[in-house]
Amino acid sequence: MATLPHATTARADFGRVSVFFGEKSGKYPDGNQVVIRGSDTLAAFDTPLVSNHIGPEFDATELVVMGHVHEDHMAGLHRLPRATVYVHEADLAAARSWDGMVTTYGLDEATAPAMLEKLQREFFYAPRPDALGYEDGAQWDLGDTHVRAFHMPGHTAGHTVLLVEPEGVAFIGDIDLTGFGPYYGDACSSLRDFRRSLARLPDIPAKVWVTSHHRGVYTDREHFLRDLATYTAKLDEREQRLLTMLRESPKTLAQLVEQRLLYPPGYETLWVVSAETHTISQHLAELQTDGRVQVDEYGVYRVD
Repeated sequence: MATLPHATTARADFGRVSVFFGEKSGKYPDGNQVVIRGSDTLAAFDTPLVSNHIGPEFDATELVVMGHVHEDHMAGLHRLPRATVYVHEADLAAARSWDGMVTTYGLDEATAPAMLEKLQREFFYAPRPDALGYEDGAQWDLGDTHVRAFHMPGHTAGHTVLLVEPEGVAFIGDIDLTGFGPYYGDACSSLRDFRRSLARLPDIPAKVWVTSHHRGVYTDREHFLRDLATYTAKLDEREQRLLTMLRESPKTLAQLVEQRLLYPPGYETLWVVSAETHTISQHLAELQTDGRVQVDEYGVYRVD
């Protein structure tokens, strides 16, 4: 399979670990590709669009460990038909079939066909029915280096941070520290789990932190922790915006979705209503549990 034309891919090397940067440091729809050259096995974490431009250093990959399953992280799997692919068991159905992916996203029947066509066209999407499952704490010995899995759900049910040792390189995936903030808009996503994962992330014994998107590589712990704190604060900022909407006037979930919490008002794409609905619903559930928001028999939410 030919490598697609592309400008020279920028990279950073940390011992046996190489990070190949996608366009704009892996800004979505691209991502950053991690490759580990073990003395026994050539391994990769996820397969973003940039993997189609790397060439033999990627195409010889024997083992893929997925940090989680989304379309932008599967965009190079079509190049590796003989590689062994591991996926956290909570995301395994999404990797194995389109039906599993639809369930993970929470797409309705009307939207799913258009989404499939888009993912096949833009991300070379193809399911991996041969994918194998792994659990929290799983390890892979690559020869002279090994990988450890730290299950950190929230973004997806199976989202996992992958640590390469002894290099101390942690691939933190879509805990991506971007200005957009955490994304937990799928049917399998969990705001509660995301909060817990963000609190646990600094405990991983890493010296280098690699994000899937946009930020790229952190080598300074204080810088990493500052950006993590700013990223985490987005959760409370969204909560306050939601409360502001409800203080202006009581609203139904559909009315809140129309105003948008994640995206600008009027922003439209195939998944936006679904993502806004799942996101806002989780914040409302927290606010109801805390007694700060009430909902009546007509589904109208108001500040208590």
